[in-house]
Amino acid sequence: MMPNGLANPEAGAVLVGDAGSGAPADRRRVFTRTFAALQHRNYRLYFFGQLVSLVGTWMQMVAQGWLVYQLTNSPLYLGLVSFAASIPVWALSLGAGVVIDRVPRRYVLIATQTVAMLLAFVLAALVFARVIQPWHILILSFLLGISQAFDGTARQAFVKDMVGKEDLMNAIALNSALFNMSRIIGPALAGIALASVGAAWCFFLNGLSFLAVIAGLMLQQMPKFVAQPRTASVWGDIQEGLRYIRDNQTISTLILIVSVSSVFGFAYAALLPAYAQDVVHVDAQGLGFLSTASGLGALCGALMVAALSHTRRKGVILTVGNLFFPLMLILFSLSRSFPLSLLLMAAVGWGFMIQNTTANTLVQSIVPDRLRGRVMSVYNLAFFGLSPIGSLQAGFVAQQLGVPIGLGWGAVATLLFGLFILWRVPRVRLLE
Repeated sequence: MMPNGLANPEAGAVLVGDAGSGAPADRRRVFTRTFAALQHRNYRLYFFGQLVSLVGTWMQMVAQGWLVYQLTNSPLYLGLVSFAASIPVWALSLGAGVVIDRVPRRYVLIATQTVAMLLAFVLAALVFARVIQPWHILILSFLLGISQAFDGTARQAFVKDMVGKEDLMNAIALNSALFNMSRIIGPALAGIALASVGAAWCFFLNGLSFLAVIAGLMLQQMPKFVAQPRTASVWGDIQEGLRYIRDNQTISTLILIVSVSSVFGFAYAALLPAYAQDVVHVDAQGLGFLSTASGLGALCGALMVAALSHTRRKGVILTVGNLFFPLMLILFSLSRSFPLSLLLMAAVGWGFMIQNTTANTLVQSIVPDRLRGRVMSVYNLAFFGLSPIGSLQAGFVAQQLGVPIGLGWGAVATLLFGLFILWRVPRVRLLE
């Protein structure tokens, strides 16, 4: 819901706290507008299936980071695991964009989700059997990266297939809210499960959770897919997408913003296990609460973007996220108090989601349908493919100079870039 006293950007009426008789109706309109995409049956099936699946995914991410650190006691190895998953994303993402423009995206998602489910079960079996080694996790992360090279782009491009153009921006924001609802639930469950039954059950439950999204996708009733005429080779199609991004200054600037944030800002996620244990001195459950705090802040940010999806001041919202996110991350790197770190982590999550959900919305609002898969493959490469590079560099700096510096210097670099965009590219804050 919206903060008390915030005005309706369309009608100019106070939505909450209005003593007039129209206040309940205004609140209903805000709720309806915020969750408009859920009126589509196909999107509802996807949304609730993904909610279950993503809770499991976050349980695995937290448990895997904790397991890796317990096996190696190395911040650098935490970065290596993320780096291994990124290699297929770099190699395959651009080609995946071409495939996703040519074949039914729903089938691609069913295939990628099935592969991820099987890999989760393999990891669970290795831990249950007490034979798990760090190199096993590296290999499984690499194999999962192959699936993610197709899955991430397909999910981005599939949104319009489910909701159409009218509710596209709302659905993008709700997808971010969905992702972060799972960040609240999944890490908290992971912390409890790690402390009570161990990492293997987190991986096994993640495997089971994929059944929900696979079932949802199979139950969808989609229009018959009509492939675009093939007038060029795969490489020719890739070049066409890259030329479009190069020639569209707004798209290229937005992707650059996401790239810098992924390399220097989002690296904090890889260092959270080390930060929890070595800086604020908490156990696995404390790590889960830190991840949950970040998810709670990000969820609030995503819902705010969904409620404001019809505003014409998206560039202003993006600029706020560009500056607020790294500033809060700098303060987080300086904190030595667990309660204060929880509050700052929520603020970090809010700023990060404001920035990246708005950037995603703006990109998808501009790109033509026939290029959607290829452009979003580059966006996916910037968002997911580059973040492990950030994890690797942050892990290296943390190994040499300490976890707080590993977190802080990337935050400073992200803030400086945000200020540079504000100064040198003023048109960004004018985007509608």
